[in-house]
Amino acid sequence: MTIKTKPQAAGQTSVKRGPLKTFLHWLPFYLMGLPGLIYLFINNYIPLAGLQIAFKNFSYSKGMWKSPWNNFKNFEFLFKSKDAFIMIRNTILYNVCWIILGMVLGVAAAILINEVIGKVKKKFYMTVILLPYLMSAVIIAYLVFAYLSPTSGLFTNMLKNLMGKAPDFYQETVWWPFILTFVNQWKGIGFGMILYLSSILGIDPSLYEAATLDGATRWQQHRKITIPLLKPTLIMLFILNLGQIFRSDFGLFYQVPMSQGALFPVTQTIDTYVYRALLKTNDVGMSSAASFIQSIVGFIFIVTANKIVSKVDKSSALF
Repeated sequence: MTIKTKPQAAGQTSVKRGPLKTFLHWLPFYLMGLPGLIYLFINNYIPLAGLQIAFKNFSYSKGMWKSPWNNFKNFEFLFKSKDAFIMIRNTILYNVCWIILGMVLGVAAAILINEVIGKVKKKFYMTVILLPYLMSAVIIAYLVFAYLSPTSGLFTNMLKNLMGKAPDFYQETVWWPFILTFVNQWKGIGFGMILYLSSILGIDPSLYEAATLDGATRWQQHRKITIPLLKPTLIMLFILNLGQIFRSDFGLFYQVPMSQGALFPVTQTIDTYVYRALLKTNDVGMSSAASFIQSIVGFIFIVTANKIVSKVDKSSALF
């Protein structure tokens, strides 16, 4: 019986490493990944011990480990409150609207930026669009106030000069779904643009060249090439965003409306409600229970959405 071996190419030698040499070979890569693993462990795994606070009558004097258990009493406040329906409705509906709108505007901005000719112009427009994302909620709140202030607001005074009167934006709820949506998209469109633009730049240019030779217009190229090839990125970001559907941008809902009580019916979310309740009662267990519910709901949404996607297109699923 003869064993045939694959002949080696000229000048090619086989290198056999023992376990120790293999470990030493990969050691620099392990060391490069070590800071990230340490951060992940400290930031994501050590705090898991604090989940027990959601099921305890927390006492600062006794600490987290010795505080007595109270089962699910901390969870009752969120659903027995008279504002429970309002804050849950606002949290979910705003997120659903903003996820869809953010994807549409983010893809549109990425396509438009990709069409800009010239590196200097492209970098300038990218910087201008991304700049609001880097601003804090306090700065954005005062920018909005500079436009909508009932006494000195720029937009308010323009309406007074044109129409003779202007609404009091900080006392009328009808305007704030549109104001919050505009501010959210203005602030977040730059980040979404960067994500989608990175995917667009990875598309093979020869596909567009072939489409141009076939007489396809730019709109047809984007509709038949760009958007279909962005599908994996769109699905991934959509699934990840669903994980935050029970959370809200605290700065946007608390700082921008200036915490006006008259606007609570359209600006009250789970996060702002828990924060205000925490200021009044100083009940850490209650706020921990709310955060626990948000995490569980987000996990359920991610797993469910990923399961549905895997049934339709397994290659586009996260796991």
